[in-house]
Amino acid sequence: MTRILLVEDNEMNRDMLSRRLSRRGFDVLIAENGKAGVELAASEKPDLILMDMSLPVMDGWEATRQIKANPLTSTIPVIALTAHAMASDRDMALDAGCDDYDSKPVDLPQLVRKIEQLLTTSH
Repeated sequence: MTRILLVEDNEMNRDMLSRRLSRRGFDVLIAENGKAGVELAASEKPDLILMDMSLPVMDGWEATRQIKANPLTSTIPVIALTAHAMASDRDMALDAGCDDYDSKPVDLPQLVRKIEQLLTTSH
């Protein structure tokens, strides 16, 4: 079963997205801030990470940089999730090391396509 780490501080977004992904057959791990996301990525080695960018403790930009800098987690694909839908935000996410970008509110079929595409190319 494909393991996805969802790093999301908003409880409503976290619950909705984790339930919808679970129904589609994914095993979902959850972190509520960037620091916990970095730690879970290293300890659990998920197949893919969905990273909110606006997080407490450590933001998604820094968490992604740390995940990509760690040899144990550097190959895990990261999709940035953000309510900021401007082109500069997409560029910032890719510059931080994210492999793809999706804006909120999440369009689940589109997000699942991105997940499946990244899982296919990373394995």
